Amino acid sequence: MPPTPFAPVILGNEPGSFPHSVLAERHPAIIRQVRDAFPYGPGQHRALDELLKSCTEGTVGPLPADAPDRALWQRWGLADHAGRSWYDVPWLWSESYFYRRLLDAVGWFGPGAWQGVDPFRPFKRAELDAPATDEELTALDALPGLPEEERAHALLHGSLWGNRADLGFRLSAEGAGTRDPAPALVADDSEALWSLLPPGGTATLVLVADNAGRELVPDLLLIAHLLAEGRAARAVLHVKPYPYYVSDATTADVVDALHRLRAASGAAAGYARVLWSAMADGRLTMRAHPFSCAPLPYAEMPDDLRAEFAAATLTVFKGDLNYRRLVGDRLWAPTTPFQETTGYFPGPVAALRTLKSDVITGLSAATVAELEAAEGRRWRTGGTHALIQADVT
Repeated sequence: MPPTPFAPVILGNEPGSFPHSVLAERHPAIIRQVRDAFPYGPGQHRALDELLKSCTEGTVGPLPADAPDRALWQRWGLADHAGRSWYDVPWLWSESYFYRRLLDAVGWFGPGAWQGVDPFRPFKRAELDAPATDEELTALDALPGLPEEERAHALLHGSLWGNRADLGFRLSAEGAGTRDPAPALVADDSEALWSLLPPGGTATLVLVADNAGRELVPDLLLIAHLLAEGRAARAVLHVKPYPYYVSDATTADVVDALHRLRAASGAAAGYARVLWSAMADGRLTMRAHPFSCAPLPYAEMPDDLRAEFAAATLTVFKGDLNYRRLVGDRLWAPTTPFQETTGYFPGPVAALRTLKSDVITGLSAATVAELEAAEGRRWRTGGTHALIQADVT
């Protein structure tokens, strides 16, 4: 593997930057929202207050002595970062550790009556149950009459754009490619992606999920199509082992999404039957590996996960956080080739991502110039642009 070009790790200590705003504004807001969403007791309120003060004014503290994953987090950097400002450690690390401490504060790890109660479940369910979800599921009824390639394209873009209901499954190739004043799809390696998933193949697809709710549903629909049409013989869906980043998908969220599809009518219910049957016979399995919640890039993945990815025909990483972990949460020059940042990966890999953070690779100089001229740096973080990138070498 050639040496990776240098790019600084992103920190949150620059006032006015996007990472600083997440630490200083978003995390306190999340604490308030979680506090208001549940009838927590005095102990949990005290713990939430302590976390709020720690993450805004204090330093990174240790995990409780009896935390089941304390030794793991020590290896993941806690031994080095404890006692430092949340703003002065790598942003990816401080974000991840915030959510781990939030679960401690509300009693997720127990013991007690609140053990295993997802503090983000009300927000996930509200999105999944929103009327817009019905509209998107109804739009699926237009797909069965289309040629398979068009259906595959529509479902791929549905997964890419997630809960953007204005695009959803109705996104056309023309609409994806151009947008005034700058392109919505800033990179498109979909041909390389499809080259590994031809109809009638024997591919094993690994999909590393991102968000729950209305963003997980199109991921499941894409998997259902690939299995039903023989583009994949087997699929593995990686989810988080515990609630993370508010909306990241867990096993319980997959179950909720499947029930939502089963309760629908038309084509949506048909996709649900495909998924249910595939899980029953083992063609679709789920994994909740501890490293899915690690505050580290995938370049530092453990050997068992490396072996699983190496055995896959294609691994697809969904979403912004997974992209940051795939290429490294660094201030890359946007023209840095995607393949250079993923050269360590043990098999073919692709990313489906809407842009919601500063990390970006693999763009042409012309695309960068067009985006910068139209929007400054806002195009990196606003979620209005997306990419499909692949390294299939």
